[in-house]
Amino acid sequence: MEIVTADIGGTHARFAIAKAGAGRIVLSSEVVLKTAQHASLQSAWEAYGAQLGRPLPRAAGIAVACPVQGDTLKFTNNPWIIRVSALEAQLGLDELTLINDFAAVGHAVANLDDGHFRPLCGPQASLPIDGVISVVGPGTGLGVSQVVRHRSGYEVISTEGGHISFAPVDRLEDQILAHLRQRYLRVSAERIISGPGLANLYAALAAIEQRPARVSDDKSLWEAALTGSDQLAAAALERFCLCLGACAGDIALAQGASAVVIAGGLGLRIADHLTQAGFSQRFIAKGRFESMMAAMPVKLITHPQPGLYGAAAAYQWMKAHPKTV
Repeated sequence: MEIVTADIGGTHARFAIAKAGAGRIVLSSEVVLKTAQHASLQSAWEAYGAQLGRPLPRAAGIAVACPVQGDTLKFTNNPWIIRVSALEAQLGLDELTLINDFAAVGHAVANLDDGHFRPLCGPQASLPIDGVISVVGPGTGLGVSQVVRHRSGYEVISTEGGHISFAPVDRLEDQILAHLRQRYLRVSAERIISGPGLANLYAALAAIEQRPARVSDDKSLWEAALTGSDQLAAAALERFCLCLGACAGDIALAQGASAVVIAGGLGLRIADHLTQAGFSQRFIAKGRFESMMAAMPVKLITHPQPGLYGAAAAYQWMKAHPKTV
């Protein structure tokens, strides 16, 4: 059958048609819209339908970048508000699975084969078929979820783990934290390990070194960091990778993971930097648990649209596991 699958984040609203069945999901008619150019999810939904030029299926799996709790959903990095009880009527749906965006990525992790994962560190083993997989990913925010796999299936637990407190590891990060505390009452991991977080790191390093911050907007900053055209931006990206490694290791410890998957909108963009900038050393550096961390496979998901794939997989999962009253 065909469904609409959607991945609604802080910056982009992604849509596709998913054909789901026989354990496989195939995506087509993918469209990416900017959330800033639409007043609501309904507006973006209608724009997607207009681009397709055909009636949309009346079933959908939708992933949203906020906690899915209660009737009124407010995005962390997006002004849209969703009223869950009205959503099916607004979008012309008969069936709807609504899920947190990183829970959707968790469903993708649980269903994709080995070919969609690139090793980052640890052993070259496949993801476990029995155990916990922590999913961590920087994008507009810092997403975290948990896949609990067992031999009869799997479950996905959505979390707001990106909002744990930032934990400095060395003296420079102590200084970065002190600088950011002047701006934020509480400094979460997301304030540093996310798309906008690079600007926080860049500004903090500039202040610490008493140098001018020459790059003013996020897009130019990321380009300068990835190309190395600005030394301070490159240093901020290296620190970003170090902090991601430390945070991913902390989350793996907290969740009792036996493997970790790095995802998020920035995962693929920084893949080469992760393998060169000390990510693995920081991930492993957990004191008495270093040997356990070194034996843990850490992989990067390479599917181009894991949120869309995962939202469709979540719809399938819910069909197979209907709620009982």
